[in-house]
Amino acid sequence: MTDDRKGRWAGRNETKDHVREEVWQGLERSGFGIGPVWSVIPNFVGADLAAWRLAQTPEWQAARTVKCNPDPPQIPVRLRALLDGKVLYAPVPYLTEGFPYLRIDPARLREKGVSFELAATSEGYMMHGERIDFEAVEPLDFCVVGSVAVTRPGGRTGKGAGFADLETGIFRELGIIRPGTPMATTIHSSQLVAEPRVVMQAHDSPLDFIATESELIRTGNEAPRPAGVDWDSVQPDQFETIPFLRDLHARMRARKV
Repeated sequence: MTDDRKGRWAGRNETKDHVREEVWQGLERSGFGIGPVWSVIPNFVGADLAAWRLAQTPEWQAARTVKCNPDPPQIPVRLRALLDGKVLYAPVPYLTEGFPYLRIDPARLREKGVSFELAATSEGYMMHGERIDFEAVEPLDFCVVGSVAVTRPGGRTGKGAGFADLETGIFRELGIIRPGTPMATTIHSSQLVAEPRVVMQAHDSPLDFIATESELIRTGNEAPRPAGVDWDSVQPDQFETIPFLRDLHARMRARKV
């Protein structure tokens, strides 16, 4: 496989690099992928069905606050959250702005005459959401992350940049994600891989739910959840490309003093 067919963040974990490349290639060849699939959380045929299956769970229905990743395959998840009257929290794509998060309140959207369909897109919520810091996010009742490959017992890997693990660790350290907060993803069924293909590391948060176009998987994973950020594993390029990260690290260290 030539270098231009590897992921943008290839090189951090060779084993995960290989499984990501296989999943991206499979989505492209099968036609189950929608739009570009390489180096991203891939959009897929049946993403709306996967979101519907996730929304049938009692845990989703009981949730008042939902966090969701900004990627296209989770637009149906974000739309369902707004239609269900939940306060939605979503990050700035790639965490490249001076503020990390946005609060998208369906009640405020109605007052402003903003359609939920627009606000569910990353472009829409960047325009109409409330800009906030990590510390201003309310305790989260349900969390959705994007995935490239997952295992039935709840292992996952994203596109390799480490954004999901980093923000989840931050929220855990701040107490915003609690030990019992469900972690979920929506994928195409072809993104399911054998358990040994995705080795979970100490800073990884296992999934509780995996929703596909054809089934809902309740993993029953009881592995320990990380207590916070493993700052020693944060990559130098993450500190360089995420504008607020150094200041946030300093603030979080100050909280412990």
